[in-house]
Amino acid sequence: MNQNKKLISLIIPVFNEEENIFLLYQAVMPIINACTDRYDFELVFTDNHSIDSTYEKLSELRELDQRVRVFRFSRNFGYQKSILTGYLKARGDALIQLDCDLQDPPELIPEFIKHWENGCAVVYGVRRSRKESAILHFSRRLFYRLADYLSEDDLPVDVGDFRLIDKKVVDVLRQVDDAQPYLRGMIAAMGFKQHGIEYDRHERERGQSNFRFKDLVGLALDGILNHSIVPLRIATFFGISVTVLTLIAIAGYIAGKLLLGINWPAGFTTLTVLILAGISVNALFLGIIGEYLGRIYQQVKKRPLVIVESTLDDHIGNGSGTANDTNRK
Repeated sequence: MNQNKKLISLIIPVFNEEENIFLLYQAVMPIINACTDRYDFELVFTDNHSIDSTYEKLSELRELDQRVRVFRFSRNFGYQKSILTGYLKARGDALIQLDCDLQDPPELIPEFIKHWENGCAVVYGVRRSRKESAILHFSRRLFYRLADYLSEDDLPVDVGDFRLIDKKVVDVLRQVDDAQPYLRGMIAAMGFKQHGIEYDRHERERGQSNFRFKDLVGLALDGILNHSIVPLRIATFFGISVTVLTLIAIAGYIAGKLLLGINWPAGFTTLTVLILAGISVNALFLGIIGEYLGRIYQQVKKRPLVIVESTLDDHIGNGSGTANDTNRK
């Protein structure tokens, strides 16, 4: 490795991507080769305990190219933790996260690097369009805008995890202790000079998406709850409003009875509706509070970010460990 060149780390999280490993490598090689006069590269794969032949394919790739580094987890720890582990394991001056399914175009890598060289600490891709169902597309757009509206931080909309970050951003991430990281919001909230580049997201051609609907819902909850206490405030204000309205109604009933002599009929239906509405409201806001308490519970247990079961990496050697113990060498 040339010490005079800057090192670019490609961070590639994988889970059951046996069909795409070599296709991705073939796609990024022309881009890497065109830049080798100015930069060195490494490819950091984090394998979320794939159950197909992904790890074997990565082992073959490692034999072909020693710039490939692989970290296999002891179980599936989730997509966000897989990306964060790649960041923590990388040694680059700049790090570029890239999905293995090639939905995010590697052709944007030189443009990302150009903006980084011009002083941007974060360069992210903005999804101008993507091929998916209308319902899913609408849901994603709604989530991004809702998360930005509720957050105390300025979160860019229609932005995924396809991004370049400078090593100084990684240095900040090393100091963060978050049991359920949401990197899109976490990095956006750091500040620094950031720049977005619009692109059209491709359709997955091989393999199946590993994001189930519940995973998308979980990611949405992490995005909102990790960056906002507005839901808790809504619950507080709503509770106050219901209390005030209840007191007004009680005063109205008493005034009608004592001052106007109104004989109110027994209202079984009204009472039933009010009771059920009260139970529903309580359940809703207890659920919101429970989401926050659940995150506090996960945080105080102080579990490791991930557990690395095995590695393919000359710098660390084969073995096990956690993602929290690796600094740039």
